[in-house]
Amino acid sequence: MTDTTTTRPFTAASFDQYIAEGKLMASRCADCGALNLPPRAICPKCHSETLEWVETGGKGRLAGFTVVYIAPTFMIEQGYGRDKPYVSGIVELDEGVKVSARITGVDAAQPETIKVGSPVSVEFIETGEGEGRKVALAFKVE
Repeated sequence: MTDTTTTRPFTAASFDQYIAEGKLMASRCADCGALNLPPRAICPKCHSETLEWVETGGKGRLAGFTVVYIAPTFMIEQGYGRDKPYVSGIVELDEGVKVSARITGVDAAQPETIKVGSPVSVEFIETGEGEGRKVALAFKVE
């Protein structure tokens, strides 16, 4: 894990900005050392407001998953739906925190081939261009 302490506020917008920059950031409490992902403005363990941004290593294991056939609008716009499902899951990072994200590198049409415990690495999925550009957090099964 690499320290990249900045002065950005601990908000969803800041987290999304880091994702758009290709960084998976967490908040770490300077008082008790607790790591939180998604980041928190107040430590849920000791209630301290003394936090810092840290970049995770982006490696972990698939802790659980589901195959999504009824997609939200933004995923339908990307071509997903009943005929082309996608996988969403929970990843436990090597640092010990868990985060939900899209899972790539697997066959959503054959969920029996997807194994909990598989090693994964962070991936950033870009869609759109210019003002419409969006970057989403994902993890690729290795």
